[in-house]
Amino acid sequence: MKRLLFYCQHILGIGHLMRSMEIVKGLTADFQVCFINGGEAITDFPIPPGVEVVQLPPLKTDDEFSELHLPPGFDSLPAVFSARCQQMTAVVEQFQPDIFMVELFPFGRRRFSAELIPVIEAARDRGARIVSSLRDIVVTKQDQARHEAKICKLINQYFDLLLIHGDPEFMPLERSFSRVADLHCAVHYTGYVVQATAPQPLATEGDRRAQLRVSTPTILASVGGGRFGHQLLHCVAQASPYLQAQIPHHIHLFAGPFSPDSVYEPLRELAQAYSNLTVQRYTPDLVSYMQQADLSINMGGYNTTLNVLKTGTRSMLLPFTGNDDQEQTIRAERLEALGVVSIIRPADLQPERLAQRIVAHLQTQPTLIQFNLNGVAQTAQILRDWVPPSPVAERHTSPSLSTAASV
Repeated sequence: MKRLLFYCQHILGIGHLMRSMEIVKGLTADFQVCFINGGEAITDFPIPPGVEVVQLPPLKTDDEFSELHLPPGFDSLPAVFSARCQQMTAVVEQFQPDIFMVELFPFGRRRFSAELIPVIEAARDRGARIVSSLRDIVVTKQDQARHEAKICKLINQYFDLLLIHGDPEFMPLERSFSRVADLHCAVHYTGYVVQATAPQPLATEGDRRAQLRVSTPTILASVGGGRFGHQLLHCVAQASPYLQAQIPHHIHLFAGPFSPDSVYEPLRELAQAYSNLTVQRYTPDLVSYMQQADLSINMGGYNTTLNVLKTGTRSMLLPFTGNDDQEQTIRAERLEALGVVSIIRPADLQPERLAQRIVAHLQTQPTLIQFNLNGVAQTAQILRDWVPPSPVAERHTSPSLSTAASV
């Protein structure tokens, strides 16, 4: 069985990690997979059976996006990159991957070049093919021409394949990256990567859905990782009494695994005061909650938006715009123009105003549009065809790598 090494670095939310792990889950039937996590570990994050996980000293950004927080025991970023590079190079030597799949880089995460390029070179020297795993939209920069020139240089120097996890009929990469034709590697669209729905009923602590079946509509609210979107969470929670006066409902709110206690605890206190509000920090199976909701109110990240498209649930999205990031706005505006979602704008972030919008949106029916949501299966198919399986006897089984209990 061929070996695939997958690198993922999430520094802000959990979207990159969730998408990457969903892809990895779909590869385990055809590849022996080792997953390198460069971001903060998440307790109870589900790891697909058979996937070995290597946890690097974690890096995450600050609220201003200007600095990376150093992990304990390090006094400089170069020291962190050096240690992580040595750890990954050792994994390459031990695991001997046939494919090294790198999430987002070089379209993003170029500040991690100091650790990534030596590892890519080490993998190539050992015969591995290098793959870039990319979502549908590239973050634009102030000097876009220079930004794109650097991407082209790195792709053409190091990468054999680019997989775009999107649907060109809806959002071609050229919408945010004009030089696709200048890339020398093979380029394939896979379709969107969508989280699989859990086949079993949810059994999360504090789950009150059984008691709430007679109290409809149910409203789901979430903000991904929870480092941002706090104003949306508080506004939804505080809209609860205004809604209670107009419609029977229950709000199920997830604050996110990285939400600080200063945000989470006041929300829990509101849940104690409002009988129509439940607050939890995190669920790895948000899509199942969304499938049962009458309305979903969320930050507009890739994974959440794709859950909306999969479930067909009414949706109100607040695009993230920090650091002048337009990725979520571009996708949400396109979907709003098609009648699939409704965008929450800054003026809507007042409890009474948001309650009015919620009541109005519950009277609508979202437009159902066919998108290619087969990104997991098509990624596996492309990689199978690209690197045919070798005879079992070609290599001895590699020794087990150190795995993390959580990602």
